[in-house]
Amino acid sequence: MCAAIAGYRGRSVLVLEHTKKIGRKILMSGGGRCNFTNIHNSPANFISANPHFCKSALSRYSAQDFIELVERHGIEFHEKTLGQLFCNESSKEILDMLLTECDWAGVELKTETSVNAIKATDAGYQLSTGHGELEAESVVIATGGLSIPNGGATSFAYDIAQQFDLNILSRSAALVPFTLQPKEKDALKELSGVSHKVRASIGNTSFVESMLFTHRGLSGPAILQISSYWQPGAEVEIDLFPDMDLLAWLKEQREARPKAEISSVMAQQMSKRMAQILCQLFGLSGTMADQSNKALENISGAFHHWKVKPSGTEGYRTAEVTLGGIDTNEIDQKTMAAKKALGLYFIGECLDVTGHLGGHNFQWAWASGVAAGQVV
Repeated sequence: MCAAIAGYRGRSVLVLEHTKKIGRKILMSGGGRCNFTNIHNSPANFISANPHFCKSALSRYSAQDFIELVERHGIEFHEKTLGQLFCNESSKEILDMLLTECDWAGVELKTETSVNAIKATDAGYQLSTGHGELEAESVVIATGGLSIPNGGATSFAYDIAQQFDLNILSRSAALVPFTLQPKEKDALKELSGVSHKVRASIGNTSFVESMLFTHRGLSGPAILQISSYWQPGAEVEIDLFPDMDLLAWLKEQREARPKAEISSVMAQQMSKRMAQILCQLFGLSGTMADQSNKALENISGAFHHWKVKPSGTEGYRTAEVTLGGIDTNEIDQKTMAAKKALGLYFIGECLDVTGHLGGHNFQWAWASGVAAGQVV
């Protein structure tokens, strides 16, 4: 995105990619259909030590701007839940669009070219690559964070930032599945592959979406979203019935089915096996007739306020993004230029700007790329 914008300005642009393939993360995203932006995108969808930093770039290149680019290239797309936009056909359409834009803008691309060193010179920068030395007036680092190492992710951006004395905030895997403590993991392992709508909360932050039980723990959109707010040792509260008053319903069921077991009654709201396993986990048993109002409150509370203390996350291997990164106080919010190094720019995920799930991180990539592309 940055290369195409700069190329259209008449700049001589070379993109270096250390792997064989350009845009592997684009191809992998959205189950192969690329969730390329979100129509509700705003600064509120990002986590950063400086929440104001992303406002300038996002306001100057909005989701609608990217949608117009997609439409100009004749790519058909659809909206899924919560404003998420996906290609009808394939992620490859978005990658092909960007490569076409680069071609039209006269951008040169080189794959399988690693950068071994970057050195400031009087004229700009000297790059030592696997294919010899290069001179450049400006250098843009757009190499992402640490997530999905098998997609080509490395610490390159942070290494260069460190070399030029830029502060780097602590980093962790985000938008990532949770692993569970052995007791809960063993109790829930039979539910692997089962999905259920929940509200996942930490403090005042919550997300209502589906949760997926896995053989390692918990995943699905609600869990990935809340993982960005989780600190090791903290509890996550899961409301298994975010859209209903379970207590009122249980009281109705006590009248209607007094002889029924609690797990049989709960099986009306979830699968029979899920009801049995969760009732066992929560220590709930007996018939409905046996349950006092106080007991029904406890049952309702167990399902509405399930407290889970994850043992950890699955880490960068499966994380969609990296939380934290290069301190945005080191970067000009309008141009993405490093304040301490003239002609050096950092864009996208390597900065301390982390989007929610659902196309927001791509929109930050496009917007920050355009911001730098307009000035390099």
